[in-house]
Parts: sequence; structure tokens; C-alpha cells
Amino acid sequence: MNHSSRHPPIVETAPSPPDGAEDAAPSSSLVLHWPDEAATAAFAARLAAQPAVQDAFVTLHGDLGAGKTTLVRHLLRALGVQGRIKSPTYAVVEPHAVETSQPPLAIWHFDFYRFDDPREWEDAGFRDIFAAPGLKLAEWPEKAGALLPPADLAIAITARTDDGRDVQIDAHTPRGLALLEKLT
Repeated sequence: MNHSSRHPPIVETAPSPPDGAEDAAPSSSLVLHWPDEAATAAFAARLAAQPAVQDAFVTLHGDLGAGKTTLVRHLLRALGVQGRIKSPTYAVVEPHAVETSQPPLAIWHFDFYRFDDPREWEDAGFRDIFAAPGLKLAEWPEKAGALLPPADLAIAITARTDDGRDVQIDAHTPRGLALLEKLT
């Protein structure tokens, strides 16, 4: 008996669509260019202004130094997070709360960079966090493998030599499509 057969999956995964039905899942993309950090902050403010982001799951993709954590910091500030916002690279997850929001907004910032095996996600006990309301942001989600639920938005950031960023945002759920629609 292997490890995964002894434990139920962390997050229930929707069954695979029948052959030929892959197009039935909602999906849409937006391609942007952020010439500087001010453009990153402006995007984060637009995303934070969407009420649906408060229960969204957003994955962040890109090489080291691409700007994933910078985007998260601007987003958290735009949502009202006070105090120090640090990268969760060593802690794996940093919780935040916006107490002035009614109800208070829970935010979880994950960084799976140091994971060597997706089962580490399961062993860390993140099931309850992903089942609870609140915004979940995950850097390096591919390190958690298929254990994560589908992202509402997947944001891929590519650094350019001119300090700008090329960004592709993919929506994978109805919530993601609604968010993406408001960002265009």
C-alpha cells in the first residue's frame, strides 16, 4: 500500500472530463506588459478591488526574481494588510488578516519552492486552509503537484532585460473568469 492510497486526497479533484470535452472547462487568458513596478502595483490594486478575490486561489509562476513576491506584496497592501510582508520561502506559508474588512479577510501566502516531493504539501496539513474561506496565493505551485485545487487565476511573470515584466494570466474557474473580465 503506497502513501497516497492510505490517505484521501488533500483537496477533492473534479473528475477528468470525458474525451473530447476538455473545452467544456472555463478558461481564458490575458497578456499584459508591466514596464515597471508602478504598473505591477496598479494591477494589484485593480485585482484587490474585485470582491471575488477574497475567496480566490491564485498561483504565481515564474523564475526566481521574476516578481512573484513583489506582486503579492502590492496585492496585500492594496487589500489593507498592515505591517511587514515577508516572503514565505523558509516558512512555506505566511498568514495575513485584514481585520478592518467585514468579515475579516484571511489571506494565506504559500511558497512551495523548497518542496522536493508533492507529498510534503499533504504532510504539512494544508487541507484545512484550502477548505476555509480566504485568499490563497501560491508561488511555485508545481512543486505541490496535483494535490492543489485548480487555480482561479494562474499568473505567469517573465522578467525582461529592460526591468519590465511580461505577464500571462489564465482563468481556470468561473470565479477566475469573473476576475479576469474585470481586469481587461
